[in-house]
Amino acid sequence: MEVQWAGVEVPRMGPQHTAVGLIFSLLLGAWYVQGLEMSVGKIPFLQAVNGSTVLLPCTYLSCIGIKDLYFSWAFNENGTMQKVCDSFIVSEESKPEVSIYRERVEFIGKNIDRNVSILLWNITFEDAGEWTCFGRNPKEKGRNHSTIFTLIVVDELRVVDNTLTIIIASAVGGGIAGLMAFMLLKNFTLFVLAKLEEKNKECLVTSSGIDNTENGLSGSKADSKPTPKRK
Repeated sequence: MEVQWAGVEVPRMGPQHTAVGLIFSLLLGAWYVQGLEMSVGKIPFLQAVNGSTVLLPCTYLSCIGIKDLYFSWAFNENGTMQKVCDSFIVSEESKPEVSIYRERVEFIGKNIDRNVSILLWNITFEDAGEWTCFGRNPKEKGRNHSTIFTLIVVDELRVVDNTLTIIIASAVGGGIAGLMAFMLLKNFTLFVLAKLEEKNKECLVTSSGIDNTENGLSGSKADSKPTPKRK
């Protein structure tokens, strides 16, 4: 059965509807930009020696503020997320009561400067892996965000051998210094040669002037003698 549409026009959005849609899109984009963000800093990993104590950093940011913010730390243990600690932050001025589910973990953030970092004491090789900091803000309609900090545990930190780098830097520096000395010596030599050539030209001009003067005087004396009269 074929259905035919007769006399039905597709509704078109007028200028008012277009303006309302544009404003709604801008507000939605502004809300998205101002959304909750969890951050572990610019360097999301750390290499530490077995048995040391390390800081796992995490801060939150929300341009519209928080209310009953839920945050947690979790450790990826062979593909299974093991909860490390969690709590609620009522407001930005309040200090959370944190529940800790893993040994050797201490919460040190205390919500100072939006800090929810933890301290991991006496780390072992089993602590190596991905640690996830998660947050959810009901004030943003339950918007959530998470970030990962990677911990690398080693027997000892490797000392980087900079001998080759120092040799290369010394060679490059010596080459540049030699080139500058050569250019200075070249410019000085050209300057001295130019001065000598200028002095030689002055001597030649002076000598030529003296010769011309002497020749001119003797010529004038010869021409000034009267011609003897014939008897």
